[in-house]
Amino acid sequence: MIIRALYASFLIGIGLPLLFVIGSCAQQPAEQATGDASAEDVANVGDADNEAAGTRAEGISSTEVIFGTHTDLTGPIALYGVESVNGVNMRFDEINAEGGIHGRTLRLIAEDTQYQVPDSLRAANKLINRDQIFAMLMALGTPNNNAVMPLQFEAGIPNLFPLTGSIQMGEPHHPLKWTARGIYYYEMRTAIKHFVGTVGLERPCIVYIDNDYGQEIYDGAFDQAEEMGIEIVATSSHRSTESEFTATVLKLREANCDLVILGTVVRDSILLFETVRKMAWEGVTFVGNNAAAGQPVASIESGSSEGYYAFSHMSQIYPEIETNENRLAWYNRYMELYGAAPDVPAMEAYRNADLIGQALERAGRELTRAKFLSALESLRQYADPFGYTLTFGPGDHRGVDSSVLVQVQDKRWVQQDLVIHYD
Repeated sequence: MIIRALYASFLIGIGLPLLFVIGSCAQQPAEQATGDASAEDVANVGDADNEAAGTRAEGISSTEVIFGTHTDLTGPIALYGVESVNGVNMRFDEINAEGGIHGRTLRLIAEDTQYQVPDSLRAANKLINRDQIFAMLMALGTPNNNAVMPLQFEAGIPNLFPLTGSIQMGEPHHPLKWTARGIYYYEMRTAIKHFVGTVGLERPCIVYIDNDYGQEIYDGAFDQAEEMGIEIVATSSHRSTESEFTATVLKLREANCDLVILGTVVRDSILLFETVRKMAWEGVTFVGNNAAAGQPVASIESGSSEGYYAFSHMSQIYPEIETNENRLAWYNRYMELYGAAPDVPAMEAYRNADLIGQALERAGRELTRAKFLSALESLRQYADPFGYTLTFGPGDHRGVDSSVLVQVQDKRWVQQDLVIHYD
């Protein structure tokens, strides 16, 4: 199914041109598994139930495997949600055009949640009970995933590579949790450690969305500051739909902040930087994480984000300077399909869909969730299409183990020397 997401209210509100993107279609964290249960053990619960009923695992037929996602297609971070759906479908379509995996095609059912937790719960209920998906893939948002995961895990449904860098998506280890993203908590701890401990800034502050995502940004910065014996001078929280940041900027400026840690995403980051520019606040360093490192933030027309730092687990493709032919060829294919330049979420979604294809191939024709998850655990030193290597194992479902500091320079993200290793 083809969906067209028109970001009129979002783009007009921040002064960007209208854009069509075409693609296919605060809760508590999920309860953790106890003991040393493996992915195969947990998934086998659902498989055993299906076997007793004389059927295969949900989401599998003789001709297809069905995945689902709850994501933002028309809300405040729809740019990420639509790109991730496009990226998955781009790779799935390629696999299907080659005959699928062991004779089965791959299909993604995408439900729009507008980054709202109640809508994520409704979408998950549909995907799990009506659509009977095989696995959840690239579900967007920290609070959204935290709310939905207990429902998934009760049904034995894996949470594959959610579009959030929350530490709760992978830690503590859970047989049905799989991630392939930079981790916010470690990124923010490093931000405080580097910009205060090494650069020498003295008055750190935090601006964050008032939800599970923002709280994790706050916690990472606060925990590192506490360990270093320094004070967080001021904080300000806001709703994900906030459109007015004058009071926030006034509060931080009056507190003489020289470092501001951002727990923001796309729209609120842009509005914050524009407010800072209009109020002529200078001499302050802003640092965000991979959720606030999208290309729309870097390419604000006024240049208000120039000099902004963030952490990211993948680098954007800029065709005018790209030297890797494979990355450039992929970029051009995406542009031809969807009529818009891909950002990191499209790249990681394509990669994650490819990972799934490889695991399904290894799992064999007699497919079950348990076999699939064991196959995922066997993917060591997986080389993705963009020049990165991921490794999984029975005790390691994280895949990505590092982030790099990047900075906005001339409306592009430019890699810096600082690299975080999570291990």
